[in-house]
Formats: sequence, structure tokens, C-alpha cells
Amino acid sequence: MQHPSHRARSVTASGFPRPGRRVVAKPLPPGRIATSYASSGERVHVTVRGELDLVSGDRLRDRLSAALAASSSGLDLDLSGLSFCDCAGLSVLLELRRRALSQNKTVAIQDTSPAIDRLLELVGAQDLFSPPRPRCTEPRRPAPAVVPLNGGVRR
Repeated sequence: MQHPSHRARSVTASGFPRPGRRVVAKPLPPGRIATSYASSGERVHVTVRGELDLVSGDRLRDRLSAALAASSSGLDLDLSGLSFCDCAGLSVLLELRRRALSQNKTVAIQDTSPAIDRLLELVGAQDLFSPPRPRCTEPRRPAPAVVPLNGGVRR
């Protein structure tokens, strides 16, 4: 009988990711959606893939709400794996943004697919999901006062 380690495949064999290579997830069946989460400091990074429509949007709404509750400053969304998004899916994203703002949090779309790019462009919503700007750490200095050369006296 052969020892199990002799049957093991090398990590460089075909089918295994090589170091430094991005792993591409398999496409989901139509109408399905998948999410994954990673916490990075005050924000939660959420990756969404599949199709975002009326049915999958209901499931996604609950998942995104839970992720938002787990964050202290908001969510960063990777939507590059979405192959489809209709108006019901957009409604889920806009509702999430509204909920985040009511909690003094933000929702930023970090990466998109062509379908999401097109949808956000059509409705003019790209800026609504822009990444938050870093807070200024330097105190603001007052603007210098402008004094007219003639001392403000009219002649």
C-alpha cells in the first residue's frame, strides 16, 4: 500500500494557484449570488459575485446589513464579479447606502464589472459610492485677511 503523501499533488501542478497569481472563481449558475467578507480595520470588505436581481437582492440585503453592522466606519464593495444587475439590485445598493449614512458610515464601491459601471453611469450614481476621503489631520489655518492697499478709504 502506498503512503498517502505519495499521492499528493505538487502545489505547482496544474489546477493549483501559483504564488502571486489571482484565483479566478468559477461562474455561478444564473440567478445565484455569493458573498465573501474580510475585515480591515474599521471597514469590512465585501466581495459580491453572480447576478443581482429581485430574488438574489433580497438575500444580499440581509448579508450586507449584517456586514454593515459589523463595521465601525462602513463597507468597501468589490462588485467586479457581478455579471448582471437590474434596478432591483441597484435599489439594494442605494438602500444600503442610505442605511450606512444614517449610522454615520459609508459604502464605497472599490471595483466594478462592466454591468455595474454601465448601470451606475446611466443613473448618474457613480459619485454616491465613491471611496471616503481621508480625514485631514492638520488643523485648518484661517485664511489671511485681505486689506485694501489704500486702507479702505474712498477718495
